[in-house]
Amino acid sequence: MAAKPDPKEPASTAPAVVEKGAPDKEAAAAPSPATGSKWLAWAVAAAAVVLAPALSWVVADYVLLPHLAKRLEAPVAADAAPAQPAEAAASDAKARPPPPSYQFNNVVVNLAGTMGTRYLKTSFIVTGSDAALANIFEGDKARLTDVTLNVLSSLTLADLEEPGSKNVLREKLVAAYNQTLGRKVADQVYFSDFVVQ
Repeated sequence: MAAKPDPKEPASTAPAVVEKGAPDKEAAAAPSPATGSKWLAWAVAAAAVVLAPALSWVVADYVLLPHLAKRLEAPVAADAAPAQPAEAAASDAKARPPPPSYQFNNVVVNLAGTMGTRYLKTSFIVTGSDAALANIFEGDKARLTDVTLNVLSSLTLADLEEPGSKNVLREKLVAAYNQTLGRKVADQVYFSDFVVQ
């Protein structure tokens, strides 16, 4: 027994009764949705396979490569500009005279605490900003040699084996020379020979 439609409900919402065995006229006229979606999926896949490489080539050739070429050319131009001032600075360094200096050659002292069995032999250059440094050191050579021997002979073998011992020795020598001369004349000491035996 079929249910009676409610008069309050619109007729369009009532379910349609289809008899068994009666063909649906609309279903026969339109292709099945499953067949249409298969063809659409194949068409999209074929378009993706054909268009993806073509679009990739276009983007790479006309967008990415020109942008990359501009980026690579920019640092080369930037590097070329500072090279000229560096070359100019190198030529200025060659043209600039070395700082005033005085050289101590083959200074030999016994090391403290070795009972005269170990010694230090060194040669070094003292530099400073005073143009008369060489004359000052030559004029006071005896006192400055004595100061040098005192500083070097106060060192022990353990002092020389510590890391940075040469830097400490440089500072001691510069301070001793400036104190002996009564003013700042020496700025730096550069060792050219340093042998402990």
